Amino acid sequence: MSKSASAKSRAGNASSSMAASDRGDSPRFVIIGAGMAGILSAIKLKEAGLTNFTVYEKADRLGGTWRENTYPGVACDVPSHLYSYSFAPNPDWSHVFSPGPEILAYFEKVARDYQVDSFIRYGTEVTRLEFHDGRWLVETSTAERDEADFVIAATGVLHHPSYPDIEGIDTFKGKVFHSARWDHSEPIDAKRLGVIGTGSTAVQIVSSAVSSVSSLTLFQRTAQWVLPVANPEIGEEDRAKYHDDPEAMRAVREELSQIFEHNFANAVVDADSPQAEMLARMCTENLEGNVRDPELREKLRPPYRAACKRLVISPNFYEAIQAPNAHLVTEGIERVEPEGVRTRDGKLHELDILVLATGFRVDRFLRPIEVIGRGGISLDVVWEKRPSAYLAISVPEFPNLFMLNGPNGPVGNFSLIDVAELQFDYIMQLVDLVCSGKAREVSASHEAAERFEDERVEAAKKTVWVTGCRSWYLDDRGVPAAWPWSFGHFRDQMRRPRLEDYELVA
Repeated sequence: MSKSASAKSRAGNASSSMAASDRGDSPRFVIIGAGMAGILSAIKLKEAGLTNFTVYEKADRLGGTWRENTYPGVACDVPSHLYSYSFAPNPDWSHVFSPGPEILAYFEKVARDYQVDSFIRYGTEVTRLEFHDGRWLVETSTAERDEADFVIAATGVLHHPSYPDIEGIDTFKGKVFHSARWDHSEPIDAKRLGVIGTGSTAVQIVSSAVSSVSSLTLFQRTAQWVLPVANPEIGEEDRAKYHDDPEAMRAVREELSQIFEHNFANAVVDADSPQAEMLARMCTENLEGNVRDPELREKLRPPYRAACKRLVISPNFYEAIQAPNAHLVTEGIERVEPEGVRTRDGKLHELDILVLATGFRVDRFLRPIEVIGRGGISLDVVWEKRPSAYLAISVPEFPNLFMLNGPNGPVGNFSLIDVAELQFDYIMQLVDLVCSGKAREVSASHEAAERFEDERVEAAKKTVWVTGCRSWYLDDRGVPAAWPWSFGHFRDQMRRPRLEDYELVA
């Protein structure tokens, strides 16, 4: 077996670490996070007969983003039959795009059905990882210590709330909270509700809440293009058919997959594609055909191409924002005062509740966990400028540590469940190298990681994300921090690892 020069130089240093198969026991896995990807990892390991693992979850229940986001109107913008595990289809989805509580219940049911809930250690946050003598030393918030041959980071992307820096926000007399930390102790009925932000979350809140509040004020910094996709109920007849005929449900999933891939996923990575033009036309017709007042219409018209920011999917946002008690504010925010929000035109917008629908810090991934790799190198140092990983999975000098939905993956292109399933199958091929004794440590080489980054940056120039807007897709250089190729290309890359791109320490 060929090794890189650096692998050869380290082979002697690694001789004291023994592969799990050499020790005569099963390899030990630590999975970080019990959201969608963590549950997937647990199920797949268990199916492979690799049951020596623990899932560490800092919260008191599983579910990830669907546990934490409980705001009014929360729903997935990927069709339900596509946003579900391929091995655990759900015939009982109520809508084409199902609400958050239903998605959370689905993940809880899958964990029960596949009997992996008992592997989850709740209320236990991983705080430190250190690679030492061929194994990962794990420390937690509860002072527990663990060791693992492999660590699978399923920590999520849209996880750490981003809070705006607005003067006086702590002086507000009413309730103020982030949309991902919704305070259900404060009913919104008949209240004056303010929402800062205009992304998918804000649109869902506005559409759901406008009919129950006394007034709703949406503070818009940048308008968003809205794709008018209906969300009908899935009728009892169809649900009964899916129960009786699983093949019919698989066919629906495959049809949705093809539609989503060819009409959206491929459009965003090719700004000049017919699909991108089609999306732009649909969004423009939605705006011009549904917003009656010309002044409001122009306030809602974005100054950039459709899909440059993540498209907002809603069948009724324009109807909601035109309700008699709804107010769109485009003046910049000067400060927050005890009675409400004062904008730069001097006007005070009096409120009872202020919701910060201001998104997430999308550069966190494994952080704030302290991760120390080979030779004492810190992941914080490696990621000082920005996070990166070869194929969104592996970082040089951090062997046997693999990420699901890591940096630069297809987070804005496709169903993250399909992404995670493909990634996990790929990771298991790397795990097999160690378990079979062909290598003791596996991590991407520096050369492969640098080449991948160069190719990714070049390919990003053709995407719709660089056509003239600022969005959470863009890193500090203005380069989209997402997969810039087709989903078919991602699928091809995930079929099998190119071992020449990995440092294999024997």
